[in-house]
Amino acid sequence: MKEHSTNYKNTLIEIAPDCPIESGEVPPMRGSKKSVANYQYEMLLNRPYEYTSDEVLYSVYATRKGIEALEWKEEKDKFFSKGQPCFRASPLTKRYGWSIHSNDSGKVAMFGADSADYQRLLKDDSVKKVKAMKSKR
Repeated sequence: MKEHSTNYKNTLIEIAPDCPIESGEVPPMRGSKKSVANYQYEMLLNRPYEYTSDEVLYSVYATRKGIEALEWKEEKDKFFSKGQPCFRASPLTKRYGWSIHSNDSGKVAMFGADSADYQRLLKDDSVKKVKAMKSKR
């Protein structure tokens, strides 16, 4: 089975050009069920460069689907056997003002639109830049 990956290396996913806010915002809870943005935010907030994009996206998927830990390996192979949306399509980068930086090892961290780290990465010519997807066409 071919594996598709969402991982980048030495790349900054810039905040979407049509993002409605100018600083990183905590995704609000809607009722008692956490959203994709809530899970992604919680994983990345205090663990910069600990996970790859694939690890975050699969963990959120498995948690939301209630996949048992013993089944993760098999289910992860199925999950990545077809293409998956990367952080360019994440609500964090499209709606909540967070950029995602992948280091040389492919591990990710998030930085708010108003942070010094985001501004530094934007100016760093050695870091590849890709924009998050717009919410509207």
